[in-house]
Amino acid sequence: MSIKTLPFLPLLVPLFAQECVVNIHINAQDGSTTTINIHNKKACIVNLTIEGENNVSDENNATLSPESIEKMITLAKSKIGSKYEDTKIGPDTFDCSGFVYYVFKEHNISLPRSSLDQSKIEGKSLTKEELKRGDLVFFDTDQKGYVNHSGIYLGNGEFIHSSSGKAYSVTVSNLISGWYKDKFLWGKRKAK
Repeated sequence: MSIKTLPFLPLLVPLFAQECVVNIHINAQDGSTTTINIHNKKACIVNLTIEGENNVSDENNATLSPESIEKMITLAKSKIGSKYEDTKIGPDTFDCSGFVYYVFKEHNISLPRSSLDQSKIEGKSLTKEELKRGDLVFFDTDQKGYVNHSGIYLGNGEFIHSSSGKAYSVTVSNLISGWYKDKFLWGKRKAK
């Protein structure tokens, strides 16, 4: 959440009269609101609203069209067998988040570079049951309590990703059964 304007708040305080009432409303994009009330007998009345961000702001909140999703999945599947290599974003070798980043970037859709940051894009966190084709999926493969792996959901419980595990390449895995079942954290649906 961006609160860059808060350091300027003390500059506003002396500009006003006797009693200070500061109401700060921070509205996150998930709909939650945080209000901070400050009362002081010295100076001002300030009402400040800060609209929040979740690392990535989208100019258009419409979901991706089915045609865009199919084009992305076609590109993603064309990379099956491409070798895993740490810190790479393609076009021939990828780490996990680099693969997701590459597929979306090739379709003019911006995403953060790391899995952790990708998991923080705006939108609702999705359960396995809510996932749709083209959604981003996030995992804690080390089971340390944070996102460290990402992929793209294909449907029917399968996702495509660049694996540093046994496959050591771009591969399709199952998130409903098998190794990733208890590593799945949530999904996100990327807007345009």
